[in-house]
Amino acid sequence: MRPRFNFMWFWALVAMVIIGYSMMGGTETRPVEGDWNMVDELVEKGLVERIEVKDKEQASIYLRGDAVDSLAANDPRFAMMPKGGVQVVYNTGGDVQYFAERIAQAEVKAAEQNPDVERVVVKYSRSEKGWGGYLIDFLPWIFIIVVWIFIMRSMARNAGGGAGGGGIMNVGRARAQMSDKGNKDRVTFKDVAGLEEAKIEIMEIVDFLRKADKYKALGAKIPKGALLAGPPGTGKTLLAKAVAGEANVPFLSISGSDFVEMFVGVGASRVRDLFEQAKKVAPCIVFIDEIDAIGRARGKNSGFSGNDERENTLNQLLTEMDGFQTNAGVIVLAATNRVDILDKALMRAGRFDRQIEVGLPDVKERQAIFDVHLRKIKLEPNLDREFLAKQTPGFAGADIANVCNEAALIAARNGKDCVSQAEFLAAIDRIVGGLERRNMPMSPTERRSTAIHEAGHATVMWRLEHCDPVLKVTIIPRGRSLGATWYLPEERVNHNVEHFMHKLAGLVAGRVAEQTLMDVTSTGAINDLERTTKTAYAMVAYYGMSPKVGNVSFYDATGQRDMFTKPFSERTAELIDDEVRRIVDEAVALATEIIERDKENISRLADLLIAKETIFSEDIEGILGKSAQTPAEEPTTEAAEEVTETAEAAEE
Repeated sequence: MRPRFNFMWFWALVAMVIIGYSMMGGTETRPVEGDWNMVDELVEKGLVERIEVKDKEQASIYLRGDAVDSLAANDPRFAMMPKGGVQVVYNTGGDVQYFAERIAQAEVKAAEQNPDVERVVVKYSRSEKGWGGYLIDFLPWIFIIVVWIFIMRSMARNAGGGAGGGGIMNVGRARAQMSDKGNKDRVTFKDVAGLEEAKIEIMEIVDFLRKADKYKALGAKIPKGALLAGPPGTGKTLLAKAVAGEANVPFLSISGSDFVEMFVGVGASRVRDLFEQAKKVAPCIVFIDEIDAIGRARGKNSGFSGNDERENTLNQLLTEMDGFQTNAGVIVLAATNRVDILDKALMRAGRFDRQIEVGLPDVKERQAIFDVHLRKIKLEPNLDREFLAKQTPGFAGADIANVCNEAALIAARNGKDCVSQAEFLAAIDRIVGGLERRNMPMSPTERRSTAIHEAGHATVMWRLEHCDPVLKVTIIPRGRSLGATWYLPEERVNHNVEHFMHKLAGLVAGRVAEQTLMDVTSTGAINDLERTTKTAYAMVAYYGMSPKVGNVSFYDATGQRDMFTKPFSERTAELIDDEVRRIVDEAVALATEIIERDKENISRLADLLIAKETIFSEDIEGILGKSAQTPAEEPTTEAAEEVTETAEAAEE
């Protein structure tokens, strides 16, 4: 087999040739580089035959024939001097007059020493530049022009290229995307599961444009805009895509960040251009995603730098939506998850007439969302989608999509032919609790402490009526936790004092169980204590559930309050602290009472946990009996969110 040619050998050969040439070239004769002192010395001794000065700077000295051999033999500086041609070169510095005077003085001294010495012939010449010389002169300018063209093209691509081309002069053009009605992959309302109320509002706006005459006949005005508001991942942008797919009118979409640019005035210019494009194709819909990028309240922007450009962009948007000139037939849709920071002028009637809340889906909507995301997944027959919906309350549409994808990945990783319910439960555990860490080193004492901690949580929550039903308990480490108690909370909107007290007792039960059964106070309850403290302060300072503090609330719904300013006095602050401590102490007392009564059962639960690592509600019922939670006959919100209570037990 012939060896393959390698370019490394070629470059190695080139390098060896260059090195060899430089080493061998060092032995060749070459003119001596001199200075003024050497020139004076040679002229004074009468050894110079002639001197040629080129371009007033480069002087080439030709020595007499008899002087070459004597200098090469007696002076080491001239050992490598050539026998003929130019023997010495030096730079005159460009001062020809000084050069002539210096040569004349040296000739006078030479005549004093030897009157018969011949005078030095000095010739001056100037080289004519060829095309190469002119190219070298213009090379810096050529480089500057090339760099400038490169910068202009880059700016055109980044700033103006998306606006239909045209280069840097189009930097103020809005880069809105026009929807294509003929797109086969377009999104319709059939692809948007749940969000029934929001879809009704959106479809009504589309109907305004389709049948505008019907509303104008009654004197009704078409709304100027609608704001989609809600938590991240709930489907605000998906709703807008569905509008683009369903509407028979042009749909222009743009992001709020597209208006923000480093150039002054570009944001306002792009807003004007956007609405000019919309007027040309009216009636139409304009969608601005993440409008908080330019709609933040004026004068309250975060940071210490100037925000004039952002405010100018917002002012232009306000003017275009409802200013001196009206935009008939242009409806503006916008989406944000930060309504509290938007400018009030943007939210008034006449601009965004409607605010559509896109909230978290309920159990039926989650089941419909599962149906949408499970279309392309190969599932086991008779998969219970209702069960999956009950396991994921509090999950947004994006979270459910992540669960479906993670379940498919787990099934593929395990070599399954289809995705079963077990993979979905594992995916939910993975997303909520984190990655399993079965190889985490744990001492027997830590393992026992974690089991007691989680058994305490499960027992107290099992005994109290208003605690959430326990689903399973595990001591398999996940994420940063060493164990977890998984429960299914009711999707309750209204809570009373008794509900909160039972939940607080369930939170502190892990710490109380460790102290009661093992006489240990570990760091594993840090998450429990954090949630307990926040809940207790909310009861006193927000919900008015303290008799001593009274029916007052210090909650700031606008989010504009200064974080360094308290809305109450120091005396009230001390009273709030005292009431929070009282509430937490009562919760601890309630948990202690149950744990003291069920010591043996908690130990049995802990032993079962150590043996099986994960136990379910059936195992807990076998030890503790029937649960205190009595579900209603026809619950409307029976789905539940699996929430992890971390129990990181430290060494004794």
